[in-house]
Amino acid sequence: MSETALCVAFQGERGAYSEAAVVAYLGDGVRPLPRPSFEDVFDAVTEGSADRGIIPVENSLAGSIHRNYDLLVRYELTIVGEVQIRIAHHLIALPGLSLGDVRRVYSHPQALAQCEHTLNRLLPNVERVATYDTAGSVKMLWDQGIRDGAAIASRRAADIYNMAVLGDDLEDNPENYTRFLVLSREPVTPVGAAKTSIVFSMDNVPGALFKSLAVFALRDIDLTKIESRPLQGKPWQYFFYIDFAGSIHETHCLNALNHLQEITTFFRVLGSYPRGVW
Repeated sequence: MSETALCVAFQGERGAYSEAAVVAYLGDGVRPLPRPSFEDVFDAVTEGSADRGIIPVENSLAGSIHRNYDLLVRYELTIVGEVQIRIAHHLIALPGLSLGDVRRVYSHPQALAQCEHTLNRLLPNVERVATYDTAGSVKMLWDQGIRDGAAIASRRAADIYNMAVLGDDLEDNPENYTRFLVLSREPVTPVGAAKTSIVFSMDNVPGALFKSLAVFALRDIDLTKIESRPLQGKPWQYFFYIDFAGSIHETHCLNALNHLQEITTFFRVLGSYPRGVW
């Protein structure tokens, strides 16, 4: 691997789904930097120990990852890309074990929930143990030599830790996708189909939200996502996050944002970036 390869921070251990998103977006020629928390990912990029960071923001089954929306406001990083991957859960254990050896299944609570019915069928009597990370569960089995347990994680995690796969595609619903955002210290100028993410707040007066959305409708700008989060210190007031099709370098989009700034009390562009294809 080249010493000049991009260093990309992600939350979790090696083999996490976030690392799979890194590879899907940037290829294998990157230097992965696993970090314990989402805040640590933002810190690594902000401080320069990583060139990029990647964070999940939305799962097709579980919805938005609100913590990362809050962090997008707290930090001054910019979104430079997006990528979506399918989440395929596998049952992973030390080599030589079989399903009959498994007494406990370890994984992140969300992964356990997404495999609930399959686990009820395959392993109805095993204990389910919630952990902080899917790939971290595999690493724990490997580190501690646990011979009566299995983990739910990605096949990539099994490969990294030289573990065996006892079952494939355990997720109850195969339409399980997560969208990730790529973060950088410097913005990009997207070429071709683009998306822009913004955040704003406004006074809590009648018609305020309608007026803010109207600036896009008047210019036929497609809104692809709307999310709200509490505005800390101001009960019942909110930050509104919007993704829309287009770039701040397009005149009609720039006009919409200029119009929006006239009626908001806080406004920030989180990034204009190439729109993901899926």
